[in-house]
Amino acid sequence: MAGKFTTVAPVKTINAGFQLADGQTVGIAAPVIIQFDSPISDKAAVERALTVTTDPPVEGGWAWLPDEAQGARVHWRPREYYPAGTTVDVDAKLYGLPFGDGAYGAQDMSLHFQIGRRQVVKAEVSSHRIQVVTDAGVIMDFPCSYGEADLARNVTRNGIHVVTEKYSDFYMSNPAAGYSHIHERWAVRISNNGEFIHANPMSAGAQGNSNVTNGCINLSTENAEQYYRSAVYGDPVEVTGSSIQLSYADGDIWDWAVDWDTWVSMSALPPPAAKPAATQIPVTAPVTPSDAPTPSGTPTTTNGPGG
Repeated sequence: MAGKFTTVAPVKTINAGFQLADGQTVGIAAPVIIQFDSPISDKAAVERALTVTTDPPVEGGWAWLPDEAQGARVHWRPREYYPAGTTVDVDAKLYGLPFGDGAYGAQDMSLHFQIGRRQVVKAEVSSHRIQVVTDAGVIMDFPCSYGEADLARNVTRNGIHVVTEKYSDFYMSNPAAGYSHIHERWAVRISNNGEFIHANPMSAGAQGNSNVTNGCINLSTENAEQYYRSAVYGDPVEVTGSSIQLSYADGDIWDWAVDWDTWVSMSALPPPAAKPAATQIPVTAPVTPSDAPTPSGTPTTTNGPGG
């Protein structure tokens, strides 16, 4: 049978990528991030094509964060920290998917990763100390110095940060604070606003008694190295007692600074419909009418669910 068909070339295709590597082991607060190389007009269509499967099952949700210069981005995080040892599989069926305005998805993607041990950093700024906590208890308890807070830019931000990078040697610059290309050791990045946990011998006299930094958390060289060697991508760092909240202005991962109700409202899809209320069974059965028929014969037993 003869026939013909026509195809329509897409106006453009949009590429995407994960921030995690396939097979990576991460901390209990690591979000899933999909970064696109262009803005997306039909975010709902894209979100419907994304699935996350965890073992054991955990509650989580997608949220569209404000577009960055390179394009749209969508994050998925669990409602609470992952249990240690959770496996996570992400499936993005994006190839040929209409993204709106004549754009289509360039490729399908999948990702498998696992959650490692549970490790949380507790960082109360008024204590001038930092604690590293695992399921075994407090495994590190170090004197430190937080942001001086004389200026807003020097305040160590309040809220749950996430470890994203670490460097045994790092050169720091802060023109507003008057320094450039300063060599620091054992630097663990916890925010893209310039916050690190790192060694700083220059603040040794303040560590444990006062906050004097430009926003970083300063440790001794020995203590910084010990913490550095324990840290992995996705570990939460819970800063409390500070005057300024971590927010969108502070970098790419501020997911845990958003309360859960707000987070789910940032989805492009409507919330799932509420399940109807279960029929209530009365505690006391009604009285049998006096004129009701009396059963006779042999009753029949049927095996049903739960039988």
